[in-house]
Amino acid sequence: MSANHPDSATLDVLRDELKTLKDEQRDRIRARDNMIYSLVLAIAAVVGGTRLAGPAALLLLPPVALVLGWTYLTNDQKVSAIGRYLRTDLAIRIGALVGTDVLRWETAHRNDRRRRQRKGIQLAVDLTVFVLPAAAALIGYWVNGPSHALLLLVSILEATAVLISAWQLVAYADLTPASAGDDR
Repeated sequence: MSANHPDSATLDVLRDELKTLKDEQRDRIRARDNMIYSLVLAIAAVVGGTRLAGPAALLLLPPVALVLGWTYLTNDQKVSAIGRYLRTDLAIRIGALVGTDVLRWETAHRNDRRRRQRKGIQLAVDLTVFVLPAAAALIGYWVNGPSHALLLLVSILEATAVLISAWQLVAYADLTPASAGDDR
């Protein structure tokens, strides 16, 4: 096969792989972003439930925030992994077949000189959205007086999980200068 006559069957397979991965990336971005809307609804439900059921209802919010936050984080990580694969593997293989650089947007959009600032703000937003409401619910429960020893234990376990969640959000934030692993 010469550079002037790319193997069209291989190129078709790689183009199909690209389309499939971009579709998955788009779907994961949508799912990731929907976690925020779901959490806003959960917060409203728990706050409303607190008026009816009392402060113990606040203990429902941390597990919901943790599950939605973890789902957000895993989808975000997969979006980044797909972008990294497109840049470091698929673009190279397609480029070799067609004899030119391809998928340049996958790298070009990452060269924003404000990337680190943007990543820091995104981390602050993620912590505000997924950690702060859970922590506030726990504080609200503790301030209003734990009603039962078992619920107090549950709240302590939830607080530990909230701290772990915050740690994971920080660990995955990648605040370093642009690297092959970032796609946000």
